[in-house]
Parts: sequence; C-alpha cells; structure tokens
Amino acid sequence: MPPRDNPTARQARLGGELRKLRERAGKTAREAAGMISADQAKISHIEAGRTGIGEDRIRRLASFYACDDSALIEALCTISREHRGQFWWDEYRGVLAPGFLNIAELEHHATHMRCLQSVTMPGLLQTPQYARALFEGVLPKLPEDEVEARVEHRMRRQAVLDREVPPKFDVIVHEAGLRMRVGGREVARGQLERLVEATDRPAVTVRVIPFASEQFVEVTQTVLYAGGVVPQLDTVHIDAPFGGVQLDAVADLNRYGMQLDFAQRVSLAPEESRSFIHHIARDL
Repeated sequence: MPPRDNPTARQARLGGELRKLRERAGKTAREAAGMISADQAKISHIEAGRTGIGEDRIRRLASFYACDDSALIEALCTISREHRGQFWWDEYRGVLAPGFLNIAELEHHATHMRCLQSVTMPGLLQTPQYARALFEGVLPKLPEDEVEARVEHRMRRQAVLDREVPPKFDVIVHEAGLRMRVGGREVARGQLERLVEATDRPAVTVRVIPFASEQFVEVTQTVLYAGGVVPQLDTVHIDAPFGGVQLDAVADLNRYGMQLDFAQRVSLAPEESRSFIHHIARDL
C-alpha cells in the first residue's frame, strides 16, 4: 500500500507516539525496522503517519522498546484499527479543509475537554445562526455552499455532547465574547440563551472572566485541551488564522494546562457566570 499523502492528525499521532517510544529506548530506526522485518523507510513512514501499522507490530515494537504501559499500548492498537471512511466527518473530506476533520476527530475521541474562548463561543455550543454569521464574515468571502457545509459540520460536531455518557466539557469565556454582537442583536441574544441552556447539562460547566477582573489572563487565542484515553494522548488545539494547530509536546500540554487553571481561578463561579450571561442577554 503506497504511503498516505494526507494522514489524519490521529494517524500522525500514532506514529509520533511510536517514535517517542523508540527514541526513549535509544533505538535507531534501522534497529526498529529489523525487528518487524521492514526497511528503514517503512519505519519513517509509520512514524510520520503516512503508513499504517498492525496491532501485532505495535506490540512487537513496544516490547522491543521495553514499554510496559499496557494502557498506552492498547490505545495505540485502537488507533491502528481505525480506518478512513468509518467516521461521519470523513464525508467532508475534499469538501472542507483537513483542519475541520481533525477538530471533529479530536473531540470525538476525547474523554474530557477544557476550552478558553476570547471573542467567540465554543463551536460545540454555537447555534446554527451564530455559526453561519461567523463563516459569512470570513474574508475573502466564502462560496455559499462552503458556508453551508461548515455550518452543517459544526452542528454535527455537537453530537458528542448528546451521548449517553458525554465527555466532561469545561468552558471559560471572556466577557468580550459575550458582548460581541455576531450576526446582529437577535442572533447574539439567541447564542447567549443557548449558552445558558447548555449549563443545564450535567457534563457542561461554563465560567466567565469579566472585564472587571484585575488579574491578567492570556485570552488572545482559542485554546481547547482534549484529554485522551491515556495522558500520553492528551492534545491541545489552538485556533489560528491559517488553520488549527494541534500540540502534544509535554511542555505545551503543561503550559496550556496552567493557562486554563489560572483562567478558571480568576473566572466567576458557574452559578454566578450563568446569571452574568443571562443579564447580558436580557440587556441586548
């Protein structure tokens, strides 16, 4: 099978974790290739996510790397069993940019999520009207069919919160985002009401950082911290003008984890935040 031209973020993560295990064990790619009767180029493709790898080979490599973390090994084997086309977001491949598929994939597999929003609402809690207003404001202007595809995709992402056992979702929004009249007064009010309704969900917690807070917190970027089935698969997703970026280095996970912890400490309590949002919506 020829190497993949565009591996998914999760496929690339599988390869990246295998590379980390190899490097931690002090083994070369040539030695790893010999262990599974492959050539060095094959190992390079596997570690870049461009080539798949079966469960037997994952287990053989893990043993060769002296990795006895059974939970991590099972998690990597689970990823190896996944195939392109088996998930709903694969319907948008070739329709939307890969970043849209990657964020849906990340949320789908997350065991818990934390996000920090500055001037917009989290995608998992947006109304269709609010999402459409955001996408219609993109410059240069998007074709109408792409706007509709983006809105549809965003609404389908929200199914993760409708599961029988949804992932815990902790949201921190800045007051600036609450007061942005995206789409006009009615759309903005509807979005705030949707945010208040979301707080009725047991798995969702919403906190607000008010303008009155005298403690500075970095909120210029939208940050999503998604917990994996094992800590090694935790991922931070950062929104950027050129597309989303997913980070998994320990230093990055620690940095953004501390940022979210600090933002939570300076935010209002959940009940106070709910009332705060309700008052802003009422005044629109």
